[in-house]
Amino acid sequence: MKSFLIIGLGSFGRHLAIKLTELGNEVMVIDKDEEKVDDLADLVTAAKVGDCQDEEVLRALGVRNFDVCFVCVRDDFQTSLEVTCSLKELGAQYVVAHAERERQMKFLKMIGADEVIHSELDMAARAAVRFSARGAFEYVELIPEYAVVEIAVPPEWVGQTVAQVGVRQKYNLNIIGFKNGGRVQPMTQPNHLFSEGEHLIIAGSKQDALGLMKAGK
Repeated sequence: MKSFLIIGLGSFGRHLAIKLTELGNEVMVIDKDEEKVDDLADLVTAAKVGDCQDEEVLRALGVRNFDVCFVCVRDDFQTSLEVTCSLKELGAQYVVAHAERERQMKFLKMIGADEVIHSELDMAARAAVRFSARGAFEYVELIPEYAVVEIAVPPEWVGQTVAQVGVRQKYNLNIIGFKNGGRVQPMTQPNHLFSEGEHLIIAGSKQDALGLMKAGK
């Protein structure tokens, strides 16, 4: 379980808070809009009304104690910049800022954001990879260099074991699970026999994962 601070309860911030809570995390939300805060108060760990442009409001939240602080301020890029900068100055461990436009990403990085999320760009990248690669059902880029991919078992692997294919040695990738009938199970045995119709959950560098998917075309 991790602890998260979400600043700004627009559509992105609200959905993020709900999902993080469903995953069993501690979540505090804050927004200037009392109605938006009240709407989530019964779902999250803590909910506060406040203006995070005021550094004293941020200081009172104890931002150092959160594993990740999300800045999800919408329609006011100046506020987003100021809050991001203040969080870093107050010692926040990891700050993730949400950008509405591509140009904003550069400036948020410049003033200290550890990571910047652009919803439309991220979704476009995932869709492009998923639909251009044969047998790719899901693609999640954890960091720019590392990804987790769900793919169909390549036909040439069917009837062979993990050890026989030599996935790690040949492709520099790790199979972390397999999926049959919608159920995901961890991959723990090198003698697991690949079967037709099976899905694999593979983790590794983005370059190696994309290389495997392209090889299967």
